[in-house]
Amino acid sequence: MAGKMTEEEVKSFLDSKPGWMMLTSIGPDEYPHTVPIGYFRDGNRMFMGCRDNTQKVVNIERNPKVSLSLEDGTTMQDIRGVLLRGDAQVVREDEERLVISRLAAKLRGTPESEWPVSVSPGSVFIKLENFNVVSWDYSKPLG
Repeated sequence: MAGKMTEEEVKSFLDSKPGWMMLTSIGPDEYPHTVPIGYFRDGNRMFMGCRDNTQKVVNIERNPKVSLSLEDGTTMQDIRGVLLRGDAQVVREDEERLVISRLAAKLRGTPESEWPVSVSPGSVFIKLENFNVVSWDYSKPLG
C-alpha cells in the first residue's frame, strides 16, 4: 500500500513536472474522455491551455466535473502521483487570457520584456480551483 504526500510535497511534485498531465472530462456519451494537456500551477489554481471548441472544452462547458492525473516512477517502490478533482471553467475573455499567459511566462522565468502582449486567436484556458487532492507515494509507509 502507498503512503500519501504532504500538501507541500504535492505542490512540489506538480511544479517539478511541467509539461503534460492527463485531463479527464465527461463526454457526450457520459463516458470519461481522457487526454494529455499542458499545465501549470499558481497557488491553488491549475491552468491548462488549449484550442477552443475541442472535445474537452465542449465537455467542460456541458459538465464542469474533471480530474487531472499526474504520476511518475518505474517500480512499485517509487511510484507516486496525484489526482485532482473539481469543477473546471473555460476562460475565453481576452483580458483574462492575457493575464494567465503573462503569469505562465513569469513562472517559467521569462524576462518581463518578453511576456506576451496579446493572446492567440482561437485559444482558451481551462482553470481548475477549489479542487480535492488524492496523492500516493509508494516509497512512503502507510500512516
